[in-house]
Amino acid sequence: MPIYEFECEKCRHQFERLVFAGDNDTPECPKCGCRKTSKLMSACSIRSGGALSGLGDSRASSCAPKG
Repeated sequence: MPIYEFECEKCRHQFERLVFAGDNDTPECPKCGCRKTSKLMSACSIRSGGALSGLGDSRASSCAPKG
């Protein structure tokens, strides 16, 4: 069940909705009640080699300064 971002075509309010599988209804804008909303392209974040990448891995290098 992904969370999608929507924007109201009337008042331009942006909001999020949890969308269940098979739910094709257009969500109502919580600000003005308009049903003319469009799904926005969401930005995603993917980290590789970050501070938490070594959790549970004894081979991970320490975060402590060297020297």
